[in-house]
Amino acid sequence: MKRLTAYLTALLLLVSSFAKSQENASPAAAKVAALSGIVTGENNKALTYATISLLTVKDSSLIKTTMTDSTGTYRFNNITPGAYFISVSMTGYRAGKSNTITIGAGVSKVQAPSLKLEIESKSLAAVVVTAKKSFIERKIDRTIVNVENSAISAGSTALEVLEKAPGVIVDKDGNISMSGKSGVMVMIDGKQTYMSHSEVAQLLRSMQSSQVESIELITNPSAKYDAAGNAGIINIKTKKSKTVGTNGAANIGMGYGNRYKTNAGINLNHRNEKMNIFANYNHGVNHTDRVLDISRVNRLNNQNTYFTQREADDRNYQSNNYKAGVDFFLNSKNTLGFLISGYANNSSSNSNNVTNIGASQKVSDSLINVAGRSNGRYRNMAYNINYKVILDTTGKELAIDADCSRNHSRDFNSYDNFFLSKDGSQFRDPYLNRNTTPSLINIKSIKADYVWPVSKSLKVEAGVKSSLVRTDNDLQFEEMENNNWKNNSNRSNHFIYDETIHAGYVNGSKQFKNTSIQIGLRAEKTISKGNSITENKVVERSYFDLFPSLFVNQTISNNHSTSFSYSRRIDRPSYDALNPFVYYLDQYTFQKGNPFLNPQYTHSFEVGYLYKKKYSANFRYAVTKDNITDVILPDTARKGLYQTSANVNDAKFLSLTLNAPVAITKWWNTNNTVTVFNNQYQATGLEGLNLDVNKSSFYLNTNHNFTLSQTFTAEAGANYTSSNVYGTFNFGSSYSVDLGLSKTLMNKKASVKFSVNDVFNTRATNIHSSLSSVNYKLYQKAETRVFRLTFSYRFGSSAIKEARHRSTGLESEQSRVKQ
Repeated sequence: MKRLTAYLTALLLLVSSFAKSQENASPAAAKVAALSGIVTGENNKALTYATISLLTVKDSSLIKTTMTDSTGTYRFNNITPGAYFISVSMTGYRAGKSNTITIGAGVSKVQAPSLKLEIESKSLAAVVVTAKKSFIERKIDRTIVNVENSAISAGSTALEVLEKAPGVIVDKDGNISMSGKSGVMVMIDGKQTYMSHSEVAQLLRSMQSSQVESIELITNPSAKYDAAGNAGIINIKTKKSKTVGTNGAANIGMGYGNRYKTNAGINLNHRNEKMNIFANYNHGVNHTDRVLDISRVNRLNNQNTYFTQREADDRNYQSNNYKAGVDFFLNSKNTLGFLISGYANNSSSNSNNVTNIGASQKVSDSLINVAGRSNGRYRNMAYNINYKVILDTTGKELAIDADCSRNHSRDFNSYDNFFLSKDGSQFRDPYLNRNTTPSLINIKSIKADYVWPVSKSLKVEAGVKSSLVRTDNDLQFEEMENNNWKNNSNRSNHFIYDETIHAGYVNGSKQFKNTSIQIGLRAEKTISKGNSITENKVVERSYFDLFPSLFVNQTISNNHSTSFSYSRRIDRPSYDALNPFVYYLDQYTFQKGNPFLNPQYTHSFEVGYLYKKKYSANFRYAVTKDNITDVILPDTARKGLYQTSANVNDAKFLSLTLNAPVAITKWWNTNNTVTVFNNQYQATGLEGLNLDVNKSSFYLNTNHNFTLSQTFTAEAGANYTSSNVYGTFNFGSSYSVDLGLSKTLMNKKASVKFSVNDVFNTRATNIHSSLSSVNYKLYQKAETRVFRLTFSYRFGSSAIKEARHRSTGLESEQSRVKQ
């Protein structure tokens, strides 16, 4: 904490120094004046929050900007002598411009002539027509899923929306793959979440779609981004106010599948010429259920034992997410911001697991009945201070961020094991156990990014970043003995993990007539230490890596363009995967961590083609060394089955993605995606087993938007994924259909949306082993068909003003934490 305090102190001193230097940029000897004026509209009514720009007559260079107040008055201070003019703009009005305003030496106050703006009805109509974006939007370097106006997405969770994104697959454990490739980095507003895939999934389940503006799918990131994430980046952009004055939005919704769901949220914003204050809060309840079937065969001493297992799980997630911040516009060149965000989430579940055991699949000799209960408590507080300065009129910028995040969670699980013979009688005493896992993760980081536009066609970007992460996990495992709970020291474990990463990057981009090139290099130094205090085992690592990147875009003609990109990336093991903890469901089924996991490295290549700036084809090839993958392996001695993470020797991925937006009629638009991909894995030493799999698969996604009237729209979406392979998992095919309706009310300030997800209730997970000598089949059916009704209302000022977008310094670390 002392180090972070020193960082913040240095940052504040830097802010003060820059702000002062920018304010004093004018010649010290020159006397300054105050320039003021009034802007009116129809019937000479004062125009509030019109944008006012002060420019020089000599070369029209911008000096300062401000906004009018509630009386239509604006004011500029500290103006040096010279010749100027005023430019005025406001949505719905024609732009205005004053005559020359001369400020002489020694003048202290100048009153500019009043300016009157005329209504421009055609411009306003144009804004209304073009305001809504399509659900899927294709850019040269990324695919954007516009969630904000989607009826299908209304009332959903962020995870359910992500599952609809083209080429994205989320499996039963929350593993996210894109274009058939796992290891995706998930970012929120440019910040990495520092969580495992299952923890990211839980966070997205607790985030309502009403919080999400869009989802960006970036398959091959540049050196500016943290080097983590071999399959690319998914950036979830939350909503930010785009209006001046005081405004807000509120929403409330409910849903029902097999269980109830509710969601509600509010977003507030106040902006004037000196500051922007914003805050939002969202609450959600997601009551859901799940059925899991596992059948497997264990062979020991030439004798087969058959296990048939069914688990029914009733789960309840409650989420509270919040964010508040303020931006101070110190002057036209300096902005200082503070941000606090966090969540307070809870989960609970009750499960019943019955495992039949016998010498044949159909006849059981005995069974184990496990009654499970769990409760989870997840808390996070994150703080950010940021400063941005425009260094000169050429566009040089410096941005600095300092961050601190504290994640605290506590999971409690209890399992009551009852051993019954085939006639239902108990043949041994029940085995009762419980465990609690308090976890504390502290993350601190500081970063600086510099942008230098050398010329109109040449730009250089550079930056540095340091992050410090500490995780402290203490598993306490207890068993019931003689009606008293007793700690089992063989199964309890205290694990502490420390990680420090220092990074720096430089990017250079050059625009030629028809060709643009970007070359980047990122360097990262990683120092880590995993300490299993209970087992007295320490794993220390220190390594330095270079991550080059190259992007080339070629415009062949107005209708044809091509692109090529290459990058090298790294994925470090998630914190929970490194924990050597063992979690038992029963004596035959458990999960454990692997503190000896190595980071994985990926070389990724992509070739793209764009036709008429909307039809695209992208071919990707990636090869990963020491690929980290989840595996299900046999414990022959115990006749058990367990899940863990392991490094696969080699993994290769190929994919071809075709995207085509098609306008069938004026009122019917579609977006269609086809991805064909091939995954290859090779590994040795998996409990003495070898892995060698190679499988080609495909994914189809189509979304349809229907404009039925000016206030009534409909949506339909469908997707299909063929059988595919991921490490030791062979996934069966799946498909689903979604429908949605949307109606705007109250002069488009309010809207009502109705949706049905997975109309035919077909979305399920089927898995069998890629290892020929491991015989198991897994079927999971979660609650996927859900009916939802959502009401939204917007209030306050509607003058459009783009809010300041920024990413904080936690981009690469927060994606490995539990929520």
